[in-house]
Amino acid sequence: MALASRPIDDVCIDTIRTLSMDAVQKAESGHPGAPMALAPVMYTLWRQFLRYDPEDPTWLNRDRFILSNGHASMLLYATLHLAGVKAVNAAHEILDQPAVSLDDIKAFRQLDSRCPGHPEHHITTGVEATTGPLGQGCGMSVGMAMGERWLAQNFNRPGLKIVDYDVYAICSDGDMMEGVSNEAASLAGHLMLGNLCWIYDSNQVTIEGHTELAFSDDVAARFRAYGWNVQHVGDANDTRRMAEALKAFKASPDAPMLIIVESHIGYGAPHKHDTSAAHGEALGVEEVRLTKRAYGWPEESSFLVPDGVREHFHESSGRRGGELRRSWLERMQDYREKHPELAARLDQMQRGELPKGWDSALPSFAPDAKGLATRESSGKALNAIAAHFPWLIGGAADLAPSTKTDLTFEGAGEFESGYYGGRNLHFGIREHAMGAILNGLALSKLRVYGSSFLIFSDYMKPAIRLSALMGLPVIYVFTHDSIGLGEDGPTHQPIEQLVGLRAVPRLVTLRPADANEVVEAWRVIIRQTQPVCLALTRQKLPTIDRARYASAGGVARGAYVLADSPKKNPAVILIGTGSEVSLCLEAFEQLERDGIAARVVSMPSWELFEQQDQAYRDEILPPEITARVSVEAASTIGWDRYAGATGEKIGMHGFGASAPIADLLKKFGFTREAVLAAARRQLERGRGRSR
Repeated sequence: MALASRPIDDVCIDTIRTLSMDAVQKAESGHPGAPMALAPVMYTLWRQFLRYDPEDPTWLNRDRFILSNGHASMLLYATLHLAGVKAVNAAHEILDQPAVSLDDIKAFRQLDSRCPGHPEHHITTGVEATTGPLGQGCGMSVGMAMGERWLAQNFNRPGLKIVDYDVYAICSDGDMMEGVSNEAASLAGHLMLGNLCWIYDSNQVTIEGHTELAFSDDVAARFRAYGWNVQHVGDANDTRRMAEALKAFKASPDAPMLIIVESHIGYGAPHKHDTSAAHGEALGVEEVRLTKRAYGWPEESSFLVPDGVREHFHESSGRRGGELRRSWLERMQDYREKHPELAARLDQMQRGELPKGWDSALPSFAPDAKGLATRESSGKALNAIAAHFPWLIGGAADLAPSTKTDLTFEGAGEFESGYYGGRNLHFGIREHAMGAILNGLALSKLRVYGSSFLIFSDYMKPAIRLSALMGLPVIYVFTHDSIGLGEDGPTHQPIEQLVGLRAVPRLVTLRPADANEVVEAWRVIIRQTQPVCLALTRQKLPTIDRARYASAGGVARGAYVLADSPKKNPAVILIGTGSEVSLCLEAFEQLERDGIAARVVSMPSWELFEQQDQAYRDEILPPEITARVSVEAASTIGWDRYAGATGEKIGMHGFGASAPIADLLKKFGFTREAVLAAARRQLERGRGRSR
């Protein structure tokens, strides 16, 4: 049958399939099977249901679509191309060029391509979130659904509903197996997020073979137990049944929906249909040709988009999305006239601007030898900021009383089913999901924080990495940052976590030394356009006398001279972070009494320090002064960068122990005497070398 005589819907579906096959084959790399199976599902969603205007892919009230099984990226790229989605540049300007051109598809998985192997939010317009690590897209979709509910509760007014979008995610067998998706689904059901729909591609094939090797869950029963509605589509090619399931979602506003779609991976491939061979490798030239024959497609064609396909997409999804956006713009104009302050706030959020006066109430702390835990001073700073920052929201993984991240000012409120306008989020004991949900909230233009103990950052590492990859200003507040937490012992005492976080590109880690450094750290955090981790103590730390020592304002530069000898050049430099800075100060005072010129450098952030010019870095750590001691109650890996090849590094070289804090600090060498001894060894080494 000639293409011109076939139903246009079928031709559109097969265009998605063949573009996916051709792109993977040309790259000789990729995952063709899932796009071939899911093309009818994707087509039905975009053509009939997704509220999306290709002319303005950043329209605030658009529906969000997440491809959680990011290995099926060609499914999304082909759809973005055929739908005619326009590109948006870094300045948020809509360009008169496609987000994904045919040439981009031909360059699939090639260097600097707008069609990378997995969808990347910062590269390709129309990609709502960077996905690939399975389950993360599911978690982010929950965050986006929560974001919509929060925006709707806080901005919609009677007769003027300006936020009412839905969130759709396609997920795979692999997504269903990953723990993060289960954590996120549990919370979504508890919160009754009726604006969330997951479409589960149940093709029962993974890389190793059929899922019966390792997976036999009754997924429908599990999700019903979570509080979700569940629909079944017995054949992915049944577009009518798929449409009925999506209509059922639209008619069910009080619970999230899981649509289980049974599909055939590599649909139509004569030798690879329903096999793992269709999952993660090109079909092969001959198999592509035979599959096109099975589709009734020109066998020798490559990257063919038949006449009428783009036009049909425009006449269906494009026209519908344009009408919906124009209607919304009219409603928004009315809203601006009746609620100008709210409209201005919404505009600020979309532009990523800070509210005026956000730092007007930040506290200042007087010198205090007893001091307070940095988690305590952080809680005070956070509340002072949040009271003047209406869209700063967040919570903890059931640890807010310990991490001091509750927002306690009047009107803060709780985010919960039935009322989604509160500022305090409750994630339950779900760190993995919390990280992914925070990313989804940040993608919804909310400023968000999440909190746990530093040791449990390990549970959140995949999501933290995606925050950094996408450049999202998510705030991670981690407390109980060292062996100083005491009796809970080595299972809860972080050792390698700081160096692991510091190793993540585009992530800033801050470990402040006292209450005033905490305040300055929060100033830095709020101004960041990238993710930040804040590491805080459980134990009290002295509040440093800033009349005697340097201002905490140096935190903004990552490291600064906190204490210096009145003599011109120090003989030894003591470098510390967090709770160990006070030890360095104690040692400094003794060295000064002994007539030894010393310097104390507080270094709360390696990353911020590395952003400074070389002249500043050399001023703080003069290269000619090699007698150095670094002090941090964590792994010493990486400290040779600052202590130098011959410097001494006081840190942890194994796990901690369960004991009162004083006993632990003595056992592991975090005492004034240990720092003094190291400094004197450094001085002796220098004298020996000079002889």
